Amino acid sequence: MTTILQKAEEIWRKLPGLLIRRRETGPIDSVDTLEAFVATRAAFHAQKVLFGYVKARMGIRYPAMFEDRAMIASLNIAKMNVFAACLSDLAIYAVAQASNGQPLGNDERQTLALRIYRTGLRDNAGEAPAAFSIEDAVAAFTQRLTTTDWRAALEPESFTESPEAVYRWAPIADNLKKFDREIIGNSVKFAWRDIREQFRKRIDADQVGADLQRQITN
Repeated sequence: MTTILQKAEEIWRKLPGLLIRRRETGPIDSVDTLEAFVATRAAFHAQKVLFGYVKARMGIRYPAMFEDRAMIASLNIAKMNVFAACLSDLAIYAVAQASNGQPLGNDERQTLALRIYRTGLRDNAGEAPAAFSIEDAVAAFTQRLTTTDWRAALEPESFTESPEAVYRWAPIADNLKKFDREIIGNSVKFAWRDIREQFRKRIDADQVGADLQRQITN
């Protein structure tokens, strides 16, 4: 079992480095700490839901997948796409929460969310497989921001990209996966609850807003 877990970690270990390096519990009181929270928790969530689903679907065949180069290649593609989707969901939610009640306009919210998203992807650029396009991911996120309702983004229902990404990219045969859409959706959405709770407990929206304003005016 240790060998299996080690191989799973080997596949994931650099997505992102922040996930392994620290899981701080201090206040989120600046743009930098906001970025760090979103990147690390998006990576943690992506790892948990993607490998959890693959393991559950493969059952006793799970250990064998770490000997299959094609499967590992598919997992490497899946992990980045699922991470990008998790990053998209959490970045928008985090900005909505951090800016709630703050004197920030939609343009400022979009700019902050895009900065967080770009930073998360940039920190993993060296690990992205050739089949994953960072430029396309940023373009899709930018388009999403143009239609984001920041009031609705405060709600759990705004986490729409990550369930679809797990369903689409998990390397499970389509004829098997098609029966799992609802299960995947519920599982992925449920797993976000603790992360949202952590965020609400740690966020100091006034300090984040003040830091952002200082950066805008400087």
